[in-house]
Amino acid sequence: MTSFSFDFYEMNGEIKQFAEKYFSPMVRSQSCFTDVYIIPVSAYNTLGVIILKYMNITEASNKWHISDRRIRYLCSKGRIEGALKISRNWLIPIDAVKPGDARISVKKQYKGLDYDFSHIDSMKYAIDQNRPFSKRLADSLHEKLIVEWTYNSNAIEGNTLTLSETKVVLEGITIGGKSIVEHLEAINHREAILFIEDLIVNNEPLTEWNIRNIHALILKEIDHQNAGRYRSENVVISGAKHVPPKYYEINDMMQRLISEYNNEWQSYHPVVRATLLHGEFVKIHPFIDGNGRASRLLLNLELMKNGYTPIIIKKENRAKYYEVLDYAHTTMDYGPFLDFVAELVIESKKLWLSLLN
Repeated sequence: MTSFSFDFYEMNGEIKQFAEKYFSPMVRSQSCFTDVYIIPVSAYNTLGVIILKYMNITEASNKWHISDRRIRYLCSKGRIEGALKISRNWLIPIDAVKPGDARISVKKQYKGLDYDFSHIDSMKYAIDQNRPFSKRLADSLHEKLIVEWTYNSNAIEGNTLTLSETKVVLEGITIGGKSIVEHLEAINHREAILFIEDLIVNNEPLTEWNIRNIHALILKEIDHQNAGRYRSENVVISGAKHVPPKYYEINDMMQRLISEYNNEWQSYHPVVRATLLHGEFVKIHPFIDGNGRASRLLLNLELMKNGYTPIIIKKENRAKYYEVLDYAHTTMDYGPFLDFVAELVIESKKLWLSLLN
């Protein structure tokens, strides 16, 4: 271990305050520190030692060409990793990564978005010719959709309720031998479906606020601390090559996602938009849990608001689903995932047409 000695009273007030706050547990005597780990850059001349260098707001502003005010804001939101608050001031690691700016948009180069939608659109046209549906048919289709969508989406994430048990739980009956969390996951998912249906009826735009509300419903009474809140720690995805971004990048990346959706993606076919929305959202992985269920809700939100029937990604297709999704995340090639989604759209429309005929 290395030992450094210096006199407290030779320091200026700011450095003395910093040292007293962060180093006092390591004091051996009045003026001796052992194993010094953090010393601000401004202390270098006084202390003569430095292990981890820090810069102040002004130094960061000059280095990154960002205003002092915005740097303070980014620090307060936890978007500059390692920043330390000392009284009203901030110390930022000298090697901290400059935070991205969602106001500066760089167009992504997606691949594999070409698809012949003529068959899907002809099936949609045939269904639309039968609107409005009878109340009995609409109600039966709605009930079937909610039960199967809820069962499969939760089962993909590990919920052990069967399809019939999910139906019973949604009718208000408790299943013996199943956890409270599994019951809540079924009930909450139904509430989230009803919420996105309300968004469509009210012609609400896609916003971060609505995405957070969808997620809050998914984790309602399961995880109060994280429901509707972006994660504050880094994560990895088991079995995937893709590594989600750092937690402090999430705010900017979610802003960019909404910006892309409202601008660049509007020229795409609705099925392509739905595919990208699902893929790019779950690539960010903004929440600590519930991203998969939220992404599948967003996918169907985009389909349904454009008049397409919702799809159900089945539990038995989980391996294929994860494979094409991870491929899109690591290569920017959405071709296989788009094919996967398009086939499910066709399957869904075939079901609706069979009932209408």
